[in-house]
Amino acid sequence: MDTDVLDTLKLALDGGGVTVPETGDVLFLRAEPGPVLPLLPKDRLTCQQTFKPPHDALKAAGYTLLPPGTETFESAALTLILPPRQKAEARGLYARAMLAAPEGGVVLACLPNTLGGKTAEKTLGEIAGATESLSKNKCRAFWARKDSAVFNTALAEAWVAADQPQPVADGAMWSRPGLFSWDRIDAGSELLAENIPEDIKGTGADFGAGQGYLTKEVLTHCPKIKHMDLYEAEHRAIACATKTLQGVENVTITWADATRDVANSQYDFILMNPPFHVGRADAAGLGQAFIQAAARALKPHGSLYMVANRHLPYEATVSACFKQYEIIEDSGGYKVIRADRPKRQK
Repeated sequence: MDTDVLDTLKLALDGGGVTVPETGDVLFLRAEPGPVLPLLPKDRLTCQQTFKPPHDALKAAGYTLLPPGTETFESAALTLILPPRQKAEARGLYARAMLAAPEGGVVLACLPNTLGGKTAEKTLGEIAGATESLSKNKCRAFWARKDSAVFNTALAEAWVAADQPQPVADGAMWSRPGLFSWDRIDAGSELLAENIPEDIKGTGADFGAGQGYLTKEVLTHCPKIKHMDLYEAEHRAIACATKTLQGVENVTITWADATRDVANSQYDFILMNPPFHVGRADAAGLGQAFIQAAARALKPHGSLYMVANRHLPYEATVSACFKQYEIIEDSGGYKVIRADRPKRQK
């Protein structure tokens, strides 16, 4: 999370216009560790986070967390939100927060201006009526108070309904707003699936499995695969992958951070289309961490198949982690890499 967002959210609570209530529950949706948490009463605070790394960090720090699949919230005098980038997903979160808020309860959110902070305030206002805000650090903190006389319940419920798992791409997979390439088949994953040899065999894994499309395609065309383990850090994708792979027996889907939650030396092959963004900026370190984790998780003669945007600098990491590799496809702005026989780290 951008530290400027957390600092601006903190400012709203620290003399900026929103008062932390002396009584009543406090809810923090998409909560992140940082400077906001010390301002909140820990004994009355409940956090919600669907992404595994910050969820685990909050849990380790002793905060109370909702189960990651929770989407209907209890009443809270104050609800804080760190909204996601995707608009339909964010609308669903605003709507759930406002629907749960008691009369007079406050919903407070914050976004960078570059990600549409001003527009997001208007969005909250569509269901809440009046809003207030402050701007600092090139971010906007904005809030609304629940007033049933002006609250647009019907619109809020419509936003919640739109933010649900749903079939996309003519039923090829299930998805929902906010997931990577949520409303279409990702071209990189499609290219990778086309380049997996049909005689691949053994036990494999899909790192950063998303909605399960890649695994579904590979299992359809590769009959010698015994089992596939899917690892995905965004819990909102788990229900989608489960529906995408409904009726497929030889798969296990796990909510996990593939870079640190997977045991060593257990797979014959690993497939992945690794994430590479933090906010809107490229972050090649994420993909590099996936490559390193794959090398640890593969058996000595195992193979990695991965796809990436052509410009991303992964070859040096692949070379450092594997005894040999080759680019087996380079088209449409993507490269498909096969790497064999992981090097054992000393």
